[in-house]
Amino acid sequence: MRSFAGGVLPPDDVVVTALRAGDEAMFAALLDTWSGGMLRVARSYVTTDSFAEEVVQDTWLAVIGAIDDFEGRSSVKTWVYRILINTAKKRSLRESRTLPWSFFEPDGDHGGGQWLGPVPEGGWQEAPAAWPTPEGEALAAEMRGLIAEALARLPPRQRVVITLRDVEGYSSDEVCEILEISAANQRVLLHRAREAVRGWLADYFESVKQPE
Repeated sequence: MRSFAGGVLPPDDVVVTALRAGDEAMFAALLDTWSGGMLRVARSYVTTDSFAEEVVQDTWLAVIGAIDDFEGRSSVKTWVYRILINTAKKRSLRESRTLPWSFFEPDGDHGGGQWLGPVPEGGWQEAPAAWPTPEGEALAAEMRGLIAEALARLPPRQRVVITLRDVEGYSSDEVCEILEISAANQRVLLHRAREAVRGWLADYFESVKQPE
């Protein structure tokens, strides 16, 4: 399999040309590089890991089928993620599921905390107290599980924004492009998601705080 220095993929024009030529090594490199993040984003929309895997598989099939129509108006990665999200949305509509309580709130986007107004990009309105650093592999694993559980409780739009920003490390501009939302909407969703997750995890952090 072809390898790339530092695991960095080549420029988009090289990627597109290779995919159009049926370059299996390039396709495998994209799978290795992007599929993990795609699974996490897909899981924001569907109810099980197996459904998320199917969404990712369907997305890659759609990418291969549509690569000749790619016009370069966005990056290849953004284009792929848009296909992923559209595929995940369609799949979620077919699922037989029980709606969480958050779906019954007025705008369907509220988390567990009070909206306090605009905040600086990527920050809390008030500086949060320092969170304890998990010590030991067992505690770290428990922490990851609690965070995953908290994310699962969020409304879908909040969940996908915080997943893209805080889990996958996308910039606000990239998230706006992928989801086709405004910068203001992205900030609101991200703030509400972070506030809700922090609220749900507050008791846990308090319980592991070491006595002075």
